[in-house]
Amino acid sequence: MYFIINLLGVVVFLAIGVLLSKKRKEIQWRCVGALLLLNVFIAWFLTTFPIGRDIVSGAAAGFVWLVSVAYDGIAFAFPDWVHVEQMNFFTSALLPILLVVPLFDILTYIGILPFVIRWIGKALAFITRTPKFESFFAIEMMFLGNTEALAVSTLQLKRMKADRNLTLAMMSMSCVTAALIGVYTKMMPAEFILTAVPLNCINALIVSNLLHPVRVSEKEDVIATLDDNGAERQPFFSFLGNSILGAGRLVLIICANVIAFVALAALIDKLLVLIHPSVTLENILGCIMFPFAWLLGLDAGEAFQLAQYMGTKLITNEFVVMLNVKDIMANFSVHMQGVLTVFITSFANFSTVGMIIGCFKSIVDEDKNDLISRNVGYMLLSGILVSLLSAGIAGLFIW
Repeated sequence: MYFIINLLGVVVFLAIGVLLSKKRKEIQWRCVGALLLLNVFIAWFLTTFPIGRDIVSGAAAGFVWLVSVAYDGIAFAFPDWVHVEQMNFFTSALLPILLVVPLFDILTYIGILPFVIRWIGKALAFITRTPKFESFFAIEMMFLGNTEALAVSTLQLKRMKADRNLTLAMMSMSCVTAALIGVYTKMMPAEFILTAVPLNCINALIVSNLLHPVRVSEKEDVIATLDDNGAERQPFFSFLGNSILGAGRLVLIICANVIAFVALAALIDKLLVLIHPSVTLENILGCIMFPFAWLLGLDAGEAFQLAQYMGTKLITNEFVVMLNVKDIMANFSVHMQGVLTVFITSFANFSTVGMIIGCFKSIVDEDKNDLISRNVGYMLLSGILVSLLSAGIAGLFIW
């Protein structure tokens, strides 16, 4: 019976995306169907065969190595900030941008990255019927993380129309950073963490296609290069200097937005507590999320626990939940362990909205940024639906 409920849940989550779509009549069902079949296959492959998890783990290890190289540079300037028992958010998540962005800009400058994007994008677009860049971006953010993937896509973002920028903003709510995967696997079941990573990225394409379908003509479906505008190319070191300065500006803007959004959420929480000690954003969201937790194929008791963890994750972050449950995971059913782990393995929370808005504010013009800021609700909805879909699809194979 619980399998049937879980399957019904996947259908309900998709139906919510359709009902709340901005342009329901423009949904490309062929694209959604292809992506959904691909994700069901990925979930089956990763939960059934160890080789699938080894592939994801190996790719993630490469990006973890890249971030570790960034830590060498950070340690040179701030030796007390790196290689400590618990690095702060600024050091672990933001300062590596100072290496990642210039590195990918160099790859863009010499033409390697546009070539890779073009051919990977073509292959994925052929399978999934999504635009080339959006297809590649889903893979790119799977390992780089949301702000890093956006930052290294600056050239493309500036030349894309506003609607496509909003699509990428919505997709960016649903990823993790490869540097954190190793940390996650120390607290939660590794096989479920590694399953969640690709599921989230494909589901980000599905949900963005449902909530905000965008028609991209063949003329628009191109990969931007530095030579597209016909202007003379900057000297390399001038280009690199601008890239580094842009990365530093991006770090500061993201940091400011995260602080502001987290502080505002804390302020709302403190005002709600004045009404009654049990009235908090976490508890309110927990009550709202209970029906969705039950639709993941759990009995009422575990569904109520999962709903509370969902609320906590959306208000704070995935680390808070992982620290709360890592010592009691063995008490849960295998299905509960799977859907809980997959649901919380993403950056979908209120502070991520601040990160994404801050990132776009530093890259695109005011009109594009305003469109994204007007759709914060859709960004949050996208992140929640992706997490629910990933947990639901993975749950079909975890019993």
